[in-house]
Amino acid sequence: MLRVAPPARARKLAKVPFVELADGRLQGVVSSGSDVERVYVSSVTAGTHAVNCSTNNNRPCGGLRGTMLCKHLHALADEAVLQYGAEQVARYLRVDVGDGVDSGTALLARTDARHEPGPAAVVFSRFLRHLAHLEIPADTAAVPELHWFPATAAVR
Repeated sequence: MLRVAPPARARKLAKVPFVELADGRLQGVVSSGSDVERVYVSSVTAGTHAVNCSTNNNRPCGGLRGTMLCKHLHALADEAVLQYGAEQVARYLRVDVGDGVDSGTALLARTDARHEPGPAAVVFSRFLRHLAHLEIPADTAAVPELHWFPATAAVR
């Protein structure tokens, strides 16, 4: 059985329903503040700190300009710090935090971020696959896709 670490702090899923440290990036899905049918796929690449933000249908984010980061990237980084802790996110992204940081926004301020197109479709597809698990009817039968997930309660 694998041990899954609990979130560093509780987070609200409405604004950033999906955040992960995977594929050499901090990446996730951020809800639009103006359109309930639109989400943004945002990412920060480890090491190079290349950033990307685009809608779920690959339109570029209007708030990401040059070295100015959009609010979606700040929300993603803030939620990642809540989920994983600032030290783990900084270590993953290879950001020197010196005395430490207490938010994702502060962590991003210590990067030399620049825009570079990224794989939004892959991240969005993984998010949709996670959402599909919410629609699986309650049952005691094993779900092959979740074989890695540890049981949290004994089946009676």
